[in-house]
Amino acid sequence: MSRVHRLRFTLPAAALLLALTACSNSAESPATPGRNARISTAYELPEERAYPEGIAVDGRTGDVYVGSFTTGAIYRGTSGHPKAEIFLPPGADGRHTANGLRVDASGRLWVIDHTKGVTVYNLETRALVARFDAATENPFLNDLTVTPDGAVYLTDSVRPVIYRITPAELDAAVAAGGRAELTVFTDLSAAKDPAATLLLNGIVSDPAGRYLLTVCMATGDLYRVTLQGEPQISKVALDKGNMLFGDGLELRGDTLWAVHNKDNSVSRWRLSADGTSAELQNLVTDEALRIPTTIAHAGDRALVVVSQFDRGGPMGEGTPTTPFRVVAIDGL
Repeated sequence: MSRVHRLRFTLPAAALLLALTACSNSAESPATPGRNARISTAYELPEERAYPEGIAVDGRTGDVYVGSFTTGAIYRGTSGHPKAEIFLPPGADGRHTANGLRVDASGRLWVIDHTKGVTVYNLETRALVARFDAATENPFLNDLTVTPDGAVYLTDSVRPVIYRITPAELDAAVAAGGRAELTVFTDLSAAKDPAATLLLNGIVSDPAGRYLLTVCMATGDLYRVTLQGEPQISKVALDKGNMLFGDGLELRGDTLWAVHNKDNSVSRWRLSADGTSAELQNLVTDEALRIPTTIAHAGDRALVVVSQFDRGGPMGEGTPTTPFRVVAIDGL
């Protein structure tokens, strides 16, 4: 990979890391409740410069999809096979990066290209269904979630906004040739502290479709955004810890997991019935996680992406340990 090609990915990610470092004194890292877990390799990924970021599980088949931040490739892992395969090759449909991933209930794979927008694929045919382009210059589109009504919500790590794509907008994009622009659902600027830097990352929705939860990497705050009527934005009260360096999130029932990338940690929280408060239940910190970026469950198996962004990737120099991998955490 040429130096010019590498800089295409390095500059935005490095800027985010510098912002994190500058804001890291605004909150303390969560305290460890004191229970360890066992980490093992779930899938090995092809390509020597994979630097994976996003992960998604197809609930219908159990197949696992992982995106490469530096090439745009999508890998697929299947049960009983420890080595993932290339599902979509590097550069597919003009994508040279892939971070946030989700599989929706209709069997479509949503893939974020942080500088351009989000592409939608039919998993059975691998065909491109639609593309939604960022309407602003220099975005850092980061993560996404699918609500029970089929709407998709995306975060932007350099603007305090959440974007939305409704099923009707997806249908309209397909009817118009497969292309449309992202539109803003809500702006979180008014909800943050005046001195805080709002770097949104992971996002999830509750099973009933009442609200979204999204994390600010720089402050460790978790925000709740209502979905009925005019969006109401508030901070979730976090007990016994915070979500500093929060990256990917996952919510199942009243259990919320958060990945803390710079801390090499994954935390588990118990969420209140209305989503207004959460209590830290467990925290796993291990160098083997090496800048984890997100988490997804395949059945009861917790899968975490090991990015190694600090080893010759977007956030540092050095040599990564290959093959890149997705790990399973037992006892989280």
